[in-house]
Amino acid sequence: MRPGVVLTLVSASSLALLGLTPGRACAPPPAYLADTGGGTQLILAQAPRTDSTSGTLTWWDLRHGQWVRAGSAPARFGANGLVEGVKRKQGTNTTPTGLYGLPFGFGIKAAPDGTSVKYRPVKGSSWWCEDNEARSYNRWAEPLPGDCRASESEHLISYTAQYAYALVIGFNYDRPVRGRGAGIFLHVNGRGATAGCVSVPERAMRRILQWAEPGKRPHMAIGTVDGPTALARY
Repeated sequence: MRPGVVLTLVSASSLALLGLTPGRACAPPPAYLADTGGGTQLILAQAPRTDSTSGTLTWWDLRHGQWVRAGSAPARFGANGLVEGVKRKQGTNTTPTGLYGLPFGFGIKAAPDGTSVKYRPVKGSSWWCEDNEARSYNRWAEPLPGDCRASESEHLISYTAQYAYALVIGFNYDRPVRGRGAGIFLHVNGRGATAGCVSVPERAMRRILQWAEPGKRPHMAIGTVDGPTALARY
């Protein structure tokens, strides 16, 4: 067992919080997803509705054919709620729903002991390019390329609370569509709702980094309790 990770079987109260019906035989939430990414680790971020700015984040391990919950935390979403990832537009402060890979972690603070995912230290020269006209759109840039405007990008070291620890969410990452959005992360809470990322308390972010293992191909699913953006669709 990794440090700081407590394994629990899904309870009736957690099922209710995730929008499932307690009191009847049901599998843990990952079993309801159409696709879990093919790995044996999964993070679920769920909000009550598309206009919600808060909800729950849980992370799970597949063991002997059963999904077992490894942890949970309160989560925050975009200031304007959630929207289906393929319909999202940049600058709307919405969190994209869908199923995504987790390319790598990064942080201003050193990786927590036990972290095995690729983890990049944030330096003064570290940026995330969000300029739609740049070749490095939706990519880590160090230093900032000449064709990527600083006014259209994030100077990562400036977000001392949020980017103490983070994981890149692979939204619009493999084949970036310009104008859809860039810089969507799972990171530490700031003062309130996010600009489109998912955030959790710092203690939870540390635990997730210690828990995630590249060989288990962790993915992250983001969605709502029901409707067109329900988690069960992904």
